[in-house]
Amino acid sequence: DHAKAANVPIVVAINKIDKGDANPERVKRELSDLGLMPESWGGTTVTVEVSARQKKNLDQLLEMLLLVADLADLKADPSRMAQGTILESRLDKGRGPVATVLVQNGTLREGDLFIAGTVDGKVRAMFDHVGRKVKDAPPSTPVEVLGLSAPPQPGDTFQVIDDPIKARQVVSYRQTQAKEKALGGRGGRLTLESLKEQMAEGGMKELPIIIKADVQGSAEVLADTLAKLTDEKVKIRIIHTGVGAINESDVLLATASNAIIIGFNVRPDRNAADVAEREKVDIRQHSIIYNVTDEMKKAMTGLLEPTFKETRLGAASVLQIFKTPKVGTVAGCQVLEGTIRRSGEAQARLLRDNVVVWTGKIGSLRRFKDDVSEVKAGMECGITLERFNDIKAGDVVVIPAGTGHQFTKIDDHVTYLMVRVDPDKITPHKTAADSAADLKTDGRATAGGGAGAAPNSRTGR
Repeated sequence: DHAKAANVPIVVAINKIDKGDANPERVKRELSDLGLMPESWGGTTVTVEVSARQKKNLDQLLEMLLLVADLADLKADPSRMAQGTILESRLDKGRGPVATVLVQNGTLREGDLFIAGTVDGKVRAMFDHVGRKVKDAPPSTPVEVLGLSAPPQPGDTFQVIDDPIKARQVVSYRQTQAKEKALGGRGGRLTLESLKEQMAEGGMKELPIIIKADVQGSAEVLADTLAKLTDEKVKIRIIHTGVGAINESDVLLATASNAIIIGFNVRPDRNAADVAEREKVDIRQHSIIYNVTDEMKKAMTGLLEPTFKETRLGAASVLQIFKTPKVGTVAGCQVLEGTIRRSGEAQARLLRDNVVVWTGKIGSLRRFKDDVSEVKAGMECGITLERFNDIKAGDVVVIPAGTGHQFTKIDDHVTYLMVRVDPDKITPHKTAADSAADLKTDGRATAGGGAGAAPNSRTGR
């Protein structure tokens, strides 16, 4: 998906053909299902059957790579100044900043001045893939380069330049641009809110979408439903569907193809959420298919209302499960972030592999043997869920900001949470005697030791 979105030629090496049960035709059939029709079947995708253990057909694979490069007219000029890409960089204790460079054009020599992203330098020494020192590196040669002012970013363009003053000016300008981008965020990323504007400017002909759902059936139905919303102004293209949590690979694919991610009953994991926030990828989370289609229709007609984003009050990871005859399943948890609260009408969610498996209220919240109203980050506690016992180690209990919390419109991907407190409704902390009197007045009885046990008379909690 990543290579197709970037329009990069694909050469497939079918490995392990030396095994007795090898079936290259099955691999080719699976490739054709992904839209990569092999040349032997009348398609355009080059496939080579190889065996890495026996070193079989490796020469043919190299020939095919050269052939594809010739057909795409991928040629290099070794006489010009070097240009390439930073593959990796690190800070070595004895040698300072070191970068692995793939020379793609020209020849890199010792003493050359260069720039790489926001970094400049002079080639002090070069080493090949086995650690031998080399004086020059022709096209298609990976080398380790010493002499950088700082470690560059992998993926940055490496370029030799003959004017040191010009090099410093370019690096200074790039550093200023990078600082402004870090402070102001990256613009131009497609969102449903900006869809109508881009359509009006004539620059939006296609809407790429990535769908992740909790089950395959939901993903297929959602993909078919959204595909039918295509009209004469914009075409909806489903570039990927999958089952499970939204992961970092999904976000990177959305970044490469400028797509929107739709999560149906799934959530992004922590790494995916961080990358999506950094890359400004629009992730829409839903639990009802009709809401997805309505939102898409409104976005295409410019009637989409301001976006509201859910904010977590707290999250706790389930470390261990305990079974008790009176309460049922008790989850031994550690609070990862925020605060876990039992009071109020806030609905808790139980996530398993970032898929919502239960929504309801917390039955009880305890620290050691005492009932508590809240537990803060870093502390451990015991949690029971109302009318739900299918809890497993590794699950995550999430408390979203719900009743009593007002969400405001997102401005530049920032969510503001305002809490309104009525001073007339603030009541003083009740003692155990007050709580017992309330229970007696209401005519209710509480069984000792259960999730709804009476306050501890010794501690007053």
